[in-house]
Amino acid sequence: MNEHDFLKLQNGSDIRGVALEGVDGEHVNLTTGVCRNIGVAFALWLSAKTGRSTDTLVIGIGRDSRLSGEALENALVEGLATQRVTIVRCSLATTPAMFMGTVFDETNFDGSIMITASHLPFNRNGFKFFDKSGGLERIDITEILRSAAAQYEATAQYSNAIPPDTAAQQTTGDNGSPKCRSFDLIARYSKHLQDAIRKGLSFHAEKPLANLKIAVDAGNGAGGFFAEQVLTELGADTSGSRFLEPDGTFPNHIPNPENKAAMEAAKTATVQSHSDLGLIFDTDVDRMSAVLSDGTEVNRDAIIAMTAAILAPDYPHSTIVTDSVTSDRLTFFLEQELGLTHLRYMRGYKNVINKCRELNEQGIISPLAMETSGHGALKDNYYLDDGAFLAVKLVTALANAKHEGKNIESLIGKFPPMVEETELRFKIRGEDFKEYGMSILQAFKERAEKAGFELPQSYEGVRISFKSTEAQGWMLLRLSLHDPVMPLNIESSRKGDLAKLKAIARTLLEGFDRLDISALE
Repeated sequence: MNEHDFLKLQNGSDIRGVALEGVDGEHVNLTTGVCRNIGVAFALWLSAKTGRSTDTLVIGIGRDSRLSGEALENALVEGLATQRVTIVRCSLATTPAMFMGTVFDETNFDGSIMITASHLPFNRNGFKFFDKSGGLERIDITEILRSAAAQYEATAQYSNAIPPDTAAQQTTGDNGSPKCRSFDLIARYSKHLQDAIRKGLSFHAEKPLANLKIAVDAGNGAGGFFAEQVLTELGADTSGSRFLEPDGTFPNHIPNPENKAAMEAAKTATVQSHSDLGLIFDTDVDRMSAVLSDGTEVNRDAIIAMTAAILAPDYPHSTIVTDSVTSDRLTFFLEQELGLTHLRYMRGYKNVINKCRELNEQGIISPLAMETSGHGALKDNYYLDDGAFLAVKLVTALANAKHEGKNIESLIGKFPPMVEETELRFKIRGEDFKEYGMSILQAFKERAEKAGFELPQSYEGVRISFKSTEAQGWMLLRLSLHDPVMPLNIESSRKGDLAKLKAIARTLLEGFDRLDISALE
């Protein structure tokens, strides 16, 4: 593999690749040899960042339930060992727990690596990295991958055509046994979440959740601990929970709150068990959504609305940062019902988190950055996108409401319901899709302005709001960062208007010979 091959593993601020055979047309590119060199590169990067020699660094490693996780962990350990790093193996863990390992006194990691590919299929895997300041940025991942490629090529040359995997093993052996220890990070993290629930309660009780029934759907990922080591320990009845056992084949449904089958499974579990609340996590538990007792799904815009409603009393007149595809309904609820400000920013959880951090540094209070995907980060929780911590906020609100004879549903009682919506994805044919896509966005905007449509500020793509008697709703056209695709999100606020909005979109997009808009017909 050369540098180009390594860089193809980058997925924004993460690394992702194919770790197992088994899917037609997808061949392994995240090999153990590649992983060893990524381990070396991360140690060198962290050394440069901290100004300390690698043999003084402590790095934690955890993984989700994927089948390839243990092999990749072993490969990382071998790479880190060549740099004499002290390695703390945390076994099954979550992405936010791995960051908290840099915070807890018992661990005090200088950096950490979570082995995960989030909700992607069983054959994929990857890495998320942290140092004490938070998750690494895109530019950091590029630097690490370039360094790993250089290490890989140097090892191959040094070994005189010995396969890089074998050469890496020889290099590790030259440095003696790895400095390794194990730590039950999930147990410590669970105690942290228990303490957060107790701190947020308006009453005191030894088992404060004893009168609550909560169903957790972990999708056979790493989130089953939340039911067993957090909720049950505080007295909750979690007997309605499903798919808590880690299983890297994901036999029941994709562990993804955005997946319709996954949300339906969580909904069924909640209703059938007569639970007060249902919670669903993605594989590595940095995302979550919820289900109310009557089966109402609280995901996408609704989970943002509920989280904001919980935070609003403590942060009046503050700003909520979301991604670009959130609805006008959410803006109405945040601004008109809660008295907050809605800043609709770019997609990408690092984008919304960094914008939230930027606002607070400027003195503009912003307690929450959240995407419709279920990624949500709180200012008061290290700007960490932590699905379990968001679940803590919902569980605490539920417990307080129950104690006062109320229900959690009232938090979003005035949130307007979704009427009709769709997402269409238009393919761009030919080369230079970015340049061509940008020209389409410019023409789309000019045509919309000429037609007299309202164009609110948009940090990503072109957004149009419709409030006339002809049609009511909104649409957003944007350009994919990596693929020759232009997604179009449309939502109508009046039944029957979706077809009208699609017809308007068609008139605004006619005449681009390389853009396939057949989905609008």
